[in-house]
Amino acid sequence: MHPKPTDTPAAANNWPAFAVCVAVAIAIILDLVKVNVTLTPIEHTLGATSSQAQLIVAGYVLAFGILLVPSGRLGDLWNRKAMFVIGLGTFTVASLLCALAWDATALVVARLVQGVAAGMLMPQVIGLIQNLFQGRERGKAFGIFGASIGLGTAFGPTIGGLFIGMLGEELGWRWTFGMNVPIALIILPFAVWLLPGRQAHPKGAASRDLDLVGVLLMAATVLLVMLPFVLTTGTDADSPQRWWLLLAAAVVGAVFVWWERRYLALGRNPVIDFGLFRWASYRNGVIISTLWFAVMPPMFLLMTLYAQQGLGFAAVNVGAFSIPYALISAVVAAWAGRYTFTWAARMVFYGVLIYVAMLLGMLLVGAFAPVAYTPWLFTAMLAVGGVGPGLVMSANQMRTMKHVPPAAAGVGGSFMQVGQRLGNAMGIAVATSVFYAVLAAAGMTPGGPVDAAAGGEDAYRHAYVWGMVVLVALSVVALVFSWFDYRVDARERAAGEALG
Repeated sequence: MHPKPTDTPAAANNWPAFAVCVAVAIAIILDLVKVNVTLTPIEHTLGATSSQAQLIVAGYVLAFGILLVPSGRLGDLWNRKAMFVIGLGTFTVASLLCALAWDATALVVARLVQGVAAGMLMPQVIGLIQNLFQGRERGKAFGIFGASIGLGTAFGPTIGGLFIGMLGEELGWRWTFGMNVPIALIILPFAVWLLPGRQAHPKGAASRDLDLVGVLLMAATVLLVMLPFVLTTGTDADSPQRWWLLLAAAVVGAVFVWWERRYLALGRNPVIDFGLFRWASYRNGVIISTLWFAVMPPMFLLMTLYAQQGLGFAAVNVGAFSIPYALISAVVAAWAGRYTFTWAARMVFYGVLIYVAMLLGMLLVGAFAPVAYTPWLFTAMLAVGGVGPGLVMSANQMRTMKHVPPAAAGVGGSFMQVGQRLGNAMGIAVATSVFYAVLAAAGMTPGGPVDAAAGGEDAYRHAYVWGMVVLVALSVVALVFSWFDYRVDARERAAGEALG
């Protein structure tokens, strides 16, 4: 008698269950980036202020980041499938509220709820993939997962731009959020049917210990770190006092580390297994992933702001810039998946190197290209650069999780995702602050009319270039760490061959 699809991860239906996970991952990442092209229409139709527009982006990221580790912990200890279904239901309702938002405040609140749901879902996706596959099959799965993340990141602006171009500003941005509802309603019954309902738990009484104090301290630390960045708009309205929150984050973080060590000494099971960081692959992978997400989403946001507000291109046109990038990154990631088990560290290094070159090209296009050629040059640079994320996204995921035991997959993957959300928030805050500060110095109002004869286009050009300088610098740091990890991998190989 054949087992039911929900009986065990070893069942023959692993790939259909994986397809459910990938579909949800794409929806989560789409909502992270497709909002970029909707901000100007939302300001026009809902009368949102620049601070509210910032919160529509940052609120999602903030809630997403805070919920990752607690949700990963609950999934590891309780039931990943149940957490997945609850998260998907919440995401569906929040998406509907976003689409029906009657004012900017309602949209901000709905986006926060959407971020909570995303924070519930993503750790379960990582944990399920880790449980469903082993060895080379896991590498293949993470290759496809990397392709899905690349597709979501790159196609997000395209989808938002298409909706706005076809339906107009108001209906366009509403359907950009509303599209999640029918998609989620289709996925939900398949999740109930296909996802494994059983999972391995570590043995011992402590293995079922939630460590509620540790969960709260971790969430508070993430909140205090992210909050000053998500509250940064780059305008005079920003309060310098917000940076004191980082000092509070350091204090709470120190208490969290102390508590976790004490908890472990008592024979209990802490929320974060700091033993994972003894593996250089995990430690370097988390750092590289954090820096990567501090660069990639902000790059798309800067390009969108420059092209839409500074050069006057329509949202649908700006969204189309990234289509070749999306296709190439997805194809490369799917191809690379078969090699990530063996060559992950090398692929990450060369992928980051290619991406640094692309960012330099994007910077030079912004600095020197005539307006008429800018869209074509941006598209060309992105097409070449698409090879970078195609290599990095799947390979770094595989490399980071290589030594993480399946029972800790939810928390291990969650901490990696926390780094991504922190990097995302910090990168967007720093890059857009520089962008808006340069505009303010030139006497420009973001989103206001641009008079080319009065130097408006030049002001936007300079703002874009200086924002990109920040991102290039961050990408170079990521390149350094990917080189370190490449050398670590080479030493591991040499040691393995010597033992063999």
